[in-house]
Amino acid sequence: MEVEDLMIPCVSKKLFGLDCPGCGMQRATVMVAQGDFSQAFTMFPAIYTTIPLFILIGLHFVDKSRNYTKFIIPIAILNAAIMIIAYFYKLINY
Repeated sequence: MEVEDLMIPCVSKKLFGLDCPGCGMQRATVMVAQGDFSQAFTMFPAIYTTIPLFILIGLHFVDKSRNYTKFIIPIAILNAAIMIIAYFYKLINY
């Protein structure tokens, strides 16, 4: 069994035939774990802001003694901007 067999399919792609802004995130995460950093960026450019964002969100729920919101909000905004720009780039160029 491959890792790709366990990935959740994109509902948007299945129903409408179009990628969603998050398409490629799972595969990019696997590529980062395997050390294929440039291919992960090509697959999903926001991967390098998504991983720290998820780590900070996890810390926010686990470590109540610190305020992680001041880090989460700017990284979430940057992450959303990268996802939107990359999404429109894919739509225009592919």
